[in-house]
Amino acid sequence: MSDSLYKQASAAQAAGDNEAALKHLTDYLIDHPKDGLAWSRLGSILRTLKQHENALRAHRRAFELSPRNGSVANNLANILSDLGHYDESIRLRSLILNAKPDDTNQLSMIGRCLRSAGRYRDAINFLERALSAHPSDPEIRIQLAFAQLGKGDYKAGFANYDARWRTKEIKLPKLDFPRWSGQDLGGKRVLVMPEQGFGDFILTIRLLPLLKARGAHVSVLAKKPLLPLLGSLKGCDEVRESYSKSEKFDYWLSLFDLPLLGLEDRDDIPEPTKLQIPDDSIERARTFTAPYSDRFKIGVVWTGSTTYKGNSFRSFSHRDFLPLTDLPRAQLFSLYKGPELAPYEADGTAALILNAAAHDRHFGDCAAMMREMDLVITSDTATAHIAGSLGIPTWVLLHWDSFWVYTHTGTTTPWYPSMRLFRQPVPRDWQSVQDAVLAALDTEFGLRA
Repeated sequence: MSDSLYKQASAAQAAGDNEAALKHLTDYLIDHPKDGLAWSRLGSILRTLKQHENALRAHRRAFELSPRNGSVANNLANILSDLGHYDESIRLRSLILNAKPDDTNQLSMIGRCLRSAGRYRDAINFLERALSAHPSDPEIRIQLAFAQLGKGDYKAGFANYDARWRTKEIKLPKLDFPRWSGQDLGGKRVLVMPEQGFGDFILTIRLLPLLKARGAHVSVLAKKPLLPLLGSLKGCDEVRESYSKSEKFDYWLSLFDLPLLGLEDRDDIPEPTKLQIPDDSIERARTFTAPYSDRFKIGVVWTGSTTYKGNSFRSFSHRDFLPLTDLPRAQLFSLYKGPELAPYEADGTAALILNAAAHDRHFGDCAAMMREMDLVITSDTATAHIAGSLGIPTWVLLHWDSFWVYTHTGTTTPWYPSMRLFRQPVPRDWQSVQDAVLAALDTEFGLRA
């Protein structure tokens, strides 16, 4: 019966039913508590389910039982990396490399640990050595790119970031015309393709003038929710949601190719994109906020897209904002729209933090509501990029391994001058971040009075 449970767990995990796999494996381990491989599989399932603390416990138990198994050791190293235990993860990966020196996954992940700890120079040195031994490995090159971007070496970083097309995470678009690779663009028609999330789009479109300066006719493809903000986009001839195969373009490139046209370091960063807010969106926002004209209005967002695999680390609970509702002069407004609204509505928070995004039709409505705020406080989401582009006072709450735009130190970023950054002092410590925000609100705006 117990062997059957293990097989059922394996089949359920392979089918993507991790809840069933968890149940079967839990029942199996009752009779086989010393099966290290089973504990490791349990840890992997828990990691997928974002039960990170229990995943770490399971992987530690697996390693105690099967310390010489490379797969068990690698799984423990992965969850250690996830949770910010970088030194321990590096030690474990180094032991794996002693037995398997050409394990490129361990090389790239050691580099990632160094970069995630903010040790950019150490990461670059390590990854450059690894890349010289494995020049065709895309993941080593990607990790090198992120370390270089964090350090501010955009020229080298974005050149190496081109390796993303050789990973399994991002697929090269299949178009009927070629990707631009340095040809003269005078009089040529170029289609700029979006890449990754909404925030990435807002971040990089400021670089379109670099392309336009090459003499091209520039068309930009944008996802529908963003279109209302892009009515007067600098550096392009048109913004569109789609294109027809009958149309003739000479070349295409991605938004993340634009930095290669002249962004070499932090001194080259252009000012944020000028966004256009529709008039009807402005009127909707003013009507909604009118009853609170005597309050200090704070727009908040606590989570980003749940489809982003690292969202659970960069996000926190809507309940973390509740202490701010006790400030007598403040009124909070939720700018979030997505699946994480269900718990926010279920516990009554919606009465205290008003749902200002419930009827948003697109990001134009969201931007208009931001304009009505005295302050926007958000996790690292598209909201941060839009608010930063609008020049609204914006406080961004960052987890310990922040996006390269924010680096790992400091309270500001040259990418968005109106932003102030609040960082976790240690991994997963959101309480200290929230305490710092509450203190700053009181000190700078006197909201307790």
